[in-house]
Amino acid sequence: MNKFRHMEEFFRANKWRYMLGVFVLLFVDGLQLVTPKLLGHITDSLSSHTLSMKQIYFYVFLIILIAVFIAVFRYIWRMLIIGASRDLEFWLRNKLFSHLEKLSINYFHHKKTGDLMAHATNDINAVRMAFGMGIVMATDAIFLTISTIIIMMISVDMKFTLVALIPLPFVALTVTFFGKIIQRKFKMVQEAFSNLTDKAQESFSGIRVIKSFVQEDKEINNFADANKNNLDENMNLIKIWGAMFPLVIFMASLSFVITLYYGGVLVIDKTISLGQFVTFISYLGLLTWPMMAVGYVINVLQRGTASILRLNEILDTEPEIFDDENTLELDDCEETIEFKDLSFTYPEAEVPALTDIDITLEKGKTLAIIGKTGSGKTTLANLILRLYNVEKGKLLLGGYDINQMPFHLLRSKIGYVPQDNFLFSCTIKENIAFADESLPFEKIEEAAKITSVYDDIMDFPQKFETQLGERGITLSGGQKQRISIARAIAKNPGIMIFDDCLSAVDTKTEEKILKNLKEVTKDRTSIIIAHRISTVKDADEIIVLDEGRIIERGNHDHLVSINGYYSSIYHKQLLEEKIAGEE
Repeated sequence: MNKFRHMEEFFRANKWRYMLGVFVLLFVDGLQLVTPKLLGHITDSLSSHTLSMKQIYFYVFLIILIAVFIAVFRYIWRMLIIGASRDLEFWLRNKLFSHLEKLSINYFHHKKTGDLMAHATNDINAVRMAFGMGIVMATDAIFLTISTIIIMMISVDMKFTLVALIPLPFVALTVTFFGKIIQRKFKMVQEAFSNLTDKAQESFSGIRVIKSFVQEDKEINNFADANKNNLDENMNLIKIWGAMFPLVIFMASLSFVITLYYGGVLVIDKTISLGQFVTFISYLGLLTWPMMAVGYVINVLQRGTASILRLNEILDTEPEIFDDENTLELDDCEETIEFKDLSFTYPEAEVPALTDIDITLEKGKTLAIIGKTGSGKTTLANLILRLYNVEKGKLLLGGYDINQMPFHLLRSKIGYVPQDNFLFSCTIKENIAFADESLPFEKIEEAAKITSVYDDIMDFPQKFETQLGERGITLSGGQKQRISIARAIAKNPGIMIFDDCLSAVDTKTEEKILKNLKEVTKDRTSIIIAHRISTVKDADEIIVLDEGRIIERGNHDHLVSINGYYSSIYHKQLLEEKIAGEE
């Protein structure tokens, strides 16, 4: 399989840029081959005492002119080739991020954040180097080596050239041997960096938990271990690279030793002139760089290849949920939700999360879901959002199978408030208007007032322009929950899903929010997931889940009267409120 398959689009669009860059690079390399020849002519003229001042001025002018052309055109090929590699880095990083955004939620349950960050940084950087300096060095190594050897054979002496270049095959063998080891070591370096990044990200995200459990020293030690492993893997790579590089230089130096001895003999025997000897030495000096570049090229290309393979693993991953040929062309639908004998098991799980669920929720009605932790409440919300696939015909929205609905239509109709109340590192205003950046400020204020967070916001020095920390860490749990609810309300969807989103607010604030929400949800289809009976008691229908099954259903009065699970929770919470009131 073509390992460059995911970058073909970029290369097709930039092939002339690369080709022109390589052409200019070859022109510069060609100019470099002229100077040694000139030095040979000057030396022979000096030896024969035939060099005039006019010729000296001419040679000086010519060498300076060549140097100027080399400088100008070197800048041009750098802008073309290195510039293209930078654009490749930009393009590939956007492609990777866009692909990750489209992958299903289940993918991120099996991938660490640090590993994905390493792909977006180190791996893409390695690809950039391969298609930037890697191409430059490879071109130099091939063109300069072949051209220089041919010129040395023609203009000086074939036998002399062959003898002087005896170490070259050993350089190639050495580089090939070390190259395979470098690729394997670099993969281990990338994995160690991924682990280090993940450890740092996890520690920063969980800093409050770490401090509350006084585990700073433990986390410091864990990070130090990951950092030490990263250092060790890098040092292992450096040792290999460090051994290869001096070995290549040593072999190149042997060519100079051979040249000095054998070339000196040829000059003394007058087989070649002193100028030819100087020319030969100069060309050999030009060869040293390509010989050294071979090792660099192998290292860069091996790293780039390893990184391309790692990136391909991600880019080859197909989303589990996507619009396909069976997707209907819908512009709108009714906000009715139907579960028809639905059972669902999470990928790689053995026990069903939901079993035999039958629910019909008419437009404008409110369904409340209550049950123990792990009973399947959030799973119902995830399936309505189609974060996971369900069997055909088991879940309908507006009478249409959810599997055939366009993603944009489905999710644009739903305002979802999750349990974790994730907020972004931007202003409060931007968080509330997340679904629509052009939302009028009056609508943002209105949403904040409905959720009783307006006064809290106005107490901040920057008010709605207050910049939040990562995940909204600068806010209290209750404030985060209320801003999350305001974000869903500001979206103005036809369906509202509240997933245990009032657990961090006090009872008095909860009553005020629920009163305001009753007005907001009166014409909307709503699902409220909660543990508090006070949150769900006014719903049109309440279902009680236990181990993924509906064990009770009805309105509040009915469920209290049958003396089941719901009734026991209700009386227990009444007693808790009474005790709290007496205190």
